[in-house]
Amino acid sequence: MRRDGCGEENRFTAGIVSPSALLLTMHRKRHIVVLLAALWAGGVWLSAYGAAGTAGAPLQVYKWVDDKGVLHYGDSVPSEYAQAERSVLNSQGVEVGHVDSRKSDAQEAAQLQLEQSSRQRAQHDQFLLSTYVSAKDIEQLRDERLGQVDGQIKASLTYVDSLGTRLAALVERALRCKPYSSDPAARRMPDDLAEELVHTANEARSQRQALEAKRKAQSDMRAQFESDLQRYRELTTRSHS
Repeated sequence: MRRDGCGEENRFTAGIVSPSALLLTMHRKRHIVVLLAALWAGGVWLSAYGAAGTAGAPLQVYKWVDDKGVLHYGDSVPSEYAQAERSVLNSQGVEVGHVDSRKSDAQEAAQLQLEQSSRQRAQHDQFLLSTYVSAKDIEQLRDERLGQVDGQIKASLTYVDSLGTRLAALVERALRCKPYSSDPAARRMPDDLAEELVHTANEARSQRQALEAKRKAQSDMRAQFESDLQRYRELTTRSHS
């Protein structure tokens, strides 16, 4: 027999393979990368494992891929790949089991978020189909709701304008008082004027913020209705096809 570069007899190139020797090699190395796949293709791996299976319990082999993308086979998985995805093969090389890789905390969180989003989407789809008879119903409700918000925005604008006018008048009065006026005969700003000035300025700022919130709510509502319309048309078209 020819010897390989390691000084050992090369049983494979000589065409002589002992099942017991092959199993011993597998248990010694714990996994075989490309060689085992080649042997399997030649029928040697199957005969070796078949012989071992008749001696005792059915033999299981694991198949996994390392971090470099290399495919491995072995009777056990190395500890560094214990959490990796792997397949379980029987003595005939048929996959009889599969173990998914353990997800990281970030992956688990992302998967949970995806599942929650899917459930919410399914619930909203059911809501659309059970609430509206046609797309015109959604359009009608959209116009009513947007009209209501538009009325609120107009009322807020009127109030904000009145606050601006009132604030301008208070500022003009304050400028005629000390310490803002350069007139030596100017009197000190009354306390009630100062309080009203601060109160009006704060109210104007608060109302402007509320007005912006209403405008954003109106924009979000319009976008939601448009999304519902599109989704409703998709669902009803799918059900009719």
